Amino acid sequence: MTAFAHIPGHRFLHAPGPTHLHRAVLEAMGRQPLDHGDPRLPALVAACEDGLKKLMGSPQAHVFLYATNGHGAWEAAHANLFSVGDTVLIPGTGHFSESWAIQTEALGAQVIRTPWIEGFPLDPQVIEAALKADTEHRIKAVLTVHTDTASGMTNDLAAIRAAIDAARHPALFVVDVVASLGAAPFNMDQVRANVVIGASQKGLMCTPGLGFCGVDAQALDVARRNPNPRFYWDWIRRLGKESYFKFCGTAPQNLLMGMEAAFGLIAHEGIDQVFARHDRIARATQAAVQCWSRAGQFGFFSQVAAARSVSVTAITVAPGIDVEALRTVARERFQVAFAGGLGPMTGRMFRIGHLGDINEAMIMGCLGGIEAAFAVQGIPFESGLAAAARSLSQSI
Repeated sequence: MTAFAHIPGHRFLHAPGPTHLHRAVLEAMGRQPLDHGDPRLPALVAACEDGLKKLMGSPQAHVFLYATNGHGAWEAAHANLFSVGDTVLIPGTGHFSESWAIQTEALGAQVIRTPWIEGFPLDPQVIEAALKADTEHRIKAVLTVHTDTASGMTNDLAAIRAAIDAARHPALFVVDVVASLGAAPFNMDQVRANVVIGASQKGLMCTPGLGFCGVDAQALDVARRNPNPRFYWDWIRRLGKESYFKFCGTAPQNLLMGMEAAFGLIAHEGIDQVFARHDRIARATQAAVQCWSRAGQFGFFSQVAAARSVSVTAITVAPGIDVEALRTVARERFQVAFAGGLGPMTGRMFRIGHLGDINEAMIMGCLGGIEAAFAVQGIPFESGLAAAARSLSQSI
């Protein structure tokens, strides 16, 4: 069987990214590209920028789109905000905060980390203490992951903003919303984030390949004064109105066409309804996991129920359970693809993505396929399908 052989019916993609693509997005991406002088091209770019501004909750923000993934968007923010030797604070949220820290150090900055306790979201008081200790204000920014997909937990950005304010520290507030934007409420202006970093392949219901930065006036002024050499990532260079300059060359038009279609789907459904749908499906997943855990083989990684994200549920496994074998059976025999653990959680958990273009029937199919894989692997469990169904039936 080849990788693209025909599979009857629907293959369930429940990784926390890439996510399932709606037919309208796929069809939009199949259109012919436009020439650089076509007036529909700047209109396409503007539609994507406006769609991002609405989701970010900041109509005045500058949006910079890149043909890249989230790591590239991290680097774009770094190139514009920091120079070699600058110091940043990265609160520990798990695998992705540590990945961000490693990348930041590779680019020449000094990183102050706060400890991460497995199973718990970050503690804003620790951030406040670290900033108060920085009496010389060496820390240029606080780099925070909103939802860490490796741990399945969402952090309280309002509390983090309050911690920065309480410390009376001038550090910029830079927020990674790769796994939360389009799935959970977020408002750049309300939390006074200076820079927002995201990517297309999760809650935005698009294919991988587009990264972006939302930038406020204060951060843009920092970029203007930053002597750090840069070209492709440069926000100032990309401020022009023409698409060729906005993208430092040819725009990734078909990716933008898909994004425009995705924003049309979000607008048609209504953003509040999108958030409610994600919450509803996440609670159904959690109801199933609660049942699975009763046999002692599975459990929630997040020990704080309120911190469990609407994007992905992380499930720990008992010693002796082969996560990769379980994933293979689910994917190849039952057509349900989900994620394993990352970093220190490799082999210790699996993760169910439930964000983007997803509905109730899809999550029920996903949960059923996973339970079938449990049975094949001989893993004791109590079925959670009825509990998930009850959760969905009680949702408004």
